[in-house]
Amino acid sequence: MGKKRVTIYDIAAELGFTASYVSRALNGYPSVSPAIVALVKKKATELNYKHNSSAANLRQGHSKTIGVIVPHINQSFFSDAIAGIEEICFEHGHSLVICQSHESQKQENLAIETLIRQNVDCIFISVSIETQSTTNLEEITNNDIGLIQFDRYLDPLKSNIVINDNRQASFDAVKRMLNDGYKRIAFLGGPHHMKIFNDRKEGYIEAIKQAGLTLPDNFTVTNVLGKEAAMQMSRELLTAAEPPDAFFTVSDHQSLGVLLAAKSLSVNVPENLGIIGFANESFTELISPALSSIDQHGKELGRTTASLYFTKMINNTNASLLPEPVIVKSDLIVRESSAKINSL
Repeated sequence: MGKKRVTIYDIAAELGFTASYVSRALNGYPSVSPAIVALVKKKATELNYKHNSSAANLRQGHSKTIGVIVPHINQSFFSDAIAGIEEICFEHGHSLVICQSHESQKQENLAIETLIRQNVDCIFISVSIETQSTTNLEEITNNDIGLIQFDRYLDPLKSNIVINDNRQASFDAVKRMLNDGYKRIAFLGGPHHMKIFNDRKEGYIEAIKQAGLTLPDNFTVTNVLGKEAAMQMSRELLTAAEPPDAFFTVSDHQSLGVLLAAKSLSVNVPENLGIIGFANESFTELISPALSSIDQHGKELGRTTASLYFTKMINNTNASLLPEPVIVKSDLIVRESSAKINSL
């Protein structure tokens, strides 16, 4: 069994003072003489007393703790976002409790329940692929806890939102592929119920439309977010009578699946097949050929999310009704996988 934590009552018993008097001494109240303050602090050090900041914060009506829920902490984008959140929270003297849903709504619900029980001041969440109902997210605000959705979000729920310029970024990426000579560009997307994936699809469609191209319906595929699903689908398309000459995907893991499928079919990238993904995961520049990708600037998105809480929400009870998402601009990183005409 662990050793009992020393409290101000232990210090008071040792010195023959009241607990309230010890508390005032430790907090530097002017009514307590410097000699007594020094005596109390010396005894606190001898007893290895640690200030219970959580209890103190709760007495003041807040925990100074932020909950963060992401699908995976081992993906570069989400780990970068967490790093950005942590930087801003540290500047404001707040701690983080980090949970991951593993793309499971059940796991996400458990994380939400845990964070509510821990009385966090706000929850920053990027929802799981399985999450379609806003019921558990509404439980957050029903418990007077702040809520910010970032990156992936459920549109019907009224909350603060921080996202990238998904539609514009996708449009720019596909337009770049068209300018580089690719004409039969296939699209691999995500679940229909998530607006960020629909926005990326709309950007792709708009670029194709502006180019005056008509592509087969089966070139636009949704709900193939994982590497394995993308690899299987891209193999099917690449072995068709009239295959695509490029793929634009809504995640780098899909792009990796496309690359693996192309290699298995001896399709040369980028000479005969261009690939651009989304997120700029760390592996994209480590493989051969290196994968072009849209950099979401995860760390900046995380910093923006946390800054929104500290600059808007913490002092504004109506901030949860902000109508417009906060947008963090993303950038296309062109690497070997889409450099058909030596455009690097």
